[in-house]
Amino acid sequence: MHRFQKVRRQGRSITNWRRGVRLGSGSFGLVYEGFATDGFFFAVKELLLPDGGIIDLLEKEVDLLCQLTHPNIVKYFGTSKDESKLYVFLELVSKGSLEKVYKEFPLQDSHVSVYTKQILKGLNYLHERNVVHRDIKCANVLVDENGCVKIADFGLAKVTNLNAIIKSCKGTACWMAPEVFNSKIAGGYGFQADIWSVGCTVLEMLTGKPPYSDLGLEKGQLIYRIGKGHRPSLPDSLSDDSRDFIQQCLQVNPKDRPTAAELLEHPFVNK
Repeated sequence: MHRFQKVRRQGRSITNWRRGVRLGSGSFGLVYEGFATDGFFFAVKELLLPDGGIIDLLEKEVDLLCQLTHPNIVKYFGTSKDESKLYVFLELVSKGSLEKVYKEFPLQDSHVSVYTKQILKGLNYLHERNVVHRDIKCANVLVDENGCVKIADFGLAKVTNLNAIIKSCKGTACWMAPEVFNSKIAGGYGFQADIWSVGCTVLEMLTGKPPYSDLGLEKGQLIYRIGKGHRPSLPDSLSDDSRDFIQQCLQVNPKDRPTAAELLEHPFVNK
């Protein structure tokens, strides 16, 4: 039984809790099921404690994430720590990631349309609050038993000032926008990098494979190709609406990409 300082969650506190089964791994740590003394189930991300300065930054980042409240965003409850580990408490989502779902159940246009619309709603909420996620992909989008999807794994998220650009290279290569690797394209990157990742995520759901997987390139070669503006290939089997949606997301110039709010008007997500 773990006993830490109180962690507030929806008007109640998590004080004593037990660690359950391992659910997976996310940015910077392993994720387990947690069980509180009042019968509340939650997820807990367990991280080995880095140096003090980084701990402070992580706790401040989680404090900001705790303020986010949206049905398509995983809810954060707070942090706690012991002598060697930092624990981040967050909402438990029953069916795991969309990556897990599409590996078990091949997704059709209708499924992907419903999931994509919810991803866009969550992403629009984040962007309105100046949060760039920086790692949108199926492995970081969770789904519950009712088909409600929630953007998760904010380990790479960046809270930024309006119109600011980010110059650090973060994310997962296959889903990352060209300007992340090549500053000559835009001098840095911002919210529109998430839109490129949405296009790659939709392609991933429809094909059951990561983007660029057909090229069989090593990471360094892939980064070079993406930085030069090489887009993932789209199979002939895609519907007209899904193809157009993905192509709009995968504009090499970030200024040419629609916003999340604009994409919510696209026919693909309004079937």
